[in-house]
Amino acid sequence: MHKRNSLFYIVALACLFMISVGACRNGTPKTIVPGIVWYDTDGNPINAHGGGIMYHDGVYYWYGEYKGDSTYYRDDICVGWRAEAGGVSCYSSTDLVSWKFEGVVLPPDTQDAQSDLHPSQIIERPKVIYNDKTKKFVMWVHIDSPNYEKAHTGVAVGDSPTGRFTYLGSFKPNGGDSRDQTVFKDDDGRAYHIHSSEWNKTLYIGLLNDDYTQHTGIYTRNFIEQYREAPAVFKHDGKYYLISSGCTGWDPNTAQCAVADSMLGEWKVIGNPCIGKDAEKTYYAQSTFVLPVGGKDGQIVAMFDRWNKTDLDDSRYVWLPLTFVDGKPVIEWKDQWNLEE
Repeated sequence: MHKRNSLFYIVALACLFMISVGACRNGTPKTIVPGIVWYDTDGNPINAHGGGIMYHDGVYYWYGEYKGDSTYYRDDICVGWRAEAGGVSCYSSTDLVSWKFEGVVLPPDTQDAQSDLHPSQIIERPKVIYNDKTKKFVMWVHIDSPNYEKAHTGVAVGDSPTGRFTYLGSFKPNGGDSRDQTVFKDDDGRAYHIHSSEWNKTLYIGLLNDDYTQHTGIYTRNFIEQYREAPAVFKHDGKYYLISSGCTGWDPNTAQCAVADSMLGEWKVIGNPCIGKDAEKTYYAQSTFVLPVGGKDGQIVAMFDRWNKTDLDDSRYVWLPLTFVDGKPVIEWKDQWNLEE
């Protein structure tokens, strides 16, 4: 073999080796590997816990809790372990696999100890929706005191999905407390805020006003005395589905799914959507969002957080495909899976 050819093959093999190493680190292209450390395009671990995804103009924007890197224990709160609140982070992607860090779009207020956004406070479960009328991006987030007794909802707005959001303040929606929460924008442009209330005993669903920054006063009380949290809502074939968890702090429990004909209608519990090994523990994770994939009819991703309560910054992401069997949502564990399958 000529020396030139030998050099060519050596270089080619080296390139293949580097590609293989990259694939092992983040999974093969368009492959999701639940439960491992996920890295952004800069090589840093993704820090977007309890989050949700907004699809806008062909781009996915993932918003989540930006947790401080030091976890400590407090014996005066029900969940015990917590990390300093670092605001709300944003990552962007066109394929749901490669994520670019866009920065902390709702930063903490490190100067005012009384601010909702001070690192000593609770900033959890951010969700963002776009308002077609106002052309604003609207963020809803759980705001709380360090002992979880404040139980407010906070609202912020932005002119772009990655620009800094302006915080408008917090309140108790419809006079009730608000902890774990999400928002849902329907096909008709109406938006709803779904949140655990009455010390998590009941789940409220409230219709938002036209600019998505306040409640209208129209709301329903659901799953009364059932203690549900971590709500995630999606729509499929004209019906509405809500996945939630029980209330066991950072520890896993059994997920529950319910279905309704309208967001403010009657919700019917249809059981645990998870099947197979560790399904009763939701694969040691907790629901946070359900994403119908943009441009992929019927392709749905169920998003969960696998909390590491003694090192919350190292909590992992568990994303799994959601399918329908006999008309009911089904989520099954996969060591890895490809979005194109």
